[in-house]
Amino acid sequence: MLIKIKIKSLLFFPKKATLNSSGYDLVSNLEKSHWLGPGDRFSVPVGISIAFSDGFEAQIRPRSGLAIKHGITVLNSPGTIDADYRGEIHVILINLGKERFEIKSRMKVAQIVFNKTVKANFKIVKKLPKSVRSLNGFGSTGI
Repeated sequence: MLIKIKIKSLLFFPKKATLNSSGYDLVSNLEKSHWLGPGDRFSVPVGISIAFSDGFEAQIRPRSGLAIKHGITVLNSPGTIDADYRGEIHVILINLGKERFEIKSRMKVAQIVFNKTVKANFKIVKKLPKSVRSLNGFGSTGI
């Protein structure tokens, strides 16, 4: 499926790392490096604004290499960009590692993926239908 995206680039054009990559790489748009200490979080501007069709969303996802090697991930993962947002995209990174991490200018910090969305029609009811799981919560289906 092809979705047409209008882009206002302050820095670069998002690219896929490989032909079959799901996401497009986003890079930091920083004037100077920013150090992220253990437990710290930082809103990283990525230098683009986008517009796309209703019925879609963009998701900001972590980069696996940053996560496994440094403990750096997207805090609100996946971050959602709604079809009507037009500001510069930011990525909220958090350092879950034990060492300080340097976010450099034009460094790949996340990836963006586009998905269809569905509209919901809510109906208030007094009771919900029974299910096998019922009210059993976290861990109730086993490990």
